[in-house]
Amino acid sequence: MASKRGSEVVFEDFFPSMVEKLGTEGFLNELCNGFRLLVDGDKGVITLDSLKRNSEVLGLEGMSDEELRCMLREGDLDGDGSLNQMEFCVLMFRLSPDLMNGSRRWLEAAAEFDHINEF
Repeated sequence: MASKRGSEVVFEDFFPSMVEKLGTEGFLNELCNGFRLLVDGDKGVITLDSLKRNSEVLGLEGMSDEELRCMLREGDLDGDGSLNQMEFCVLMFRLSPDLMNGSRRWLEAAAEFDHINEF
């Protein structure tokens, strides 16, 4: 969950408790659901416009376009100005210090989950 204090966006890290409650696969499913919630249906990625349309869901209404662009740039690994599902998931992990501490275990689980979903 995000909140805005002045010009600073503050994120409360619920991910570790979600992993504990849902398990690895359930948590990864929820990340995928979060991506689908924010994605531009025509382009298949999260764009500035789709993020703006859905910013209220994230508790980020009232953020400027530049603040939203900064959020996209933070996770945009391939430089295309948008977030694909993998970039979104990597960004979510990076925003969670507790998950980053156990990142090797989570990345292995994510790779296995991705491999299973290919078939």
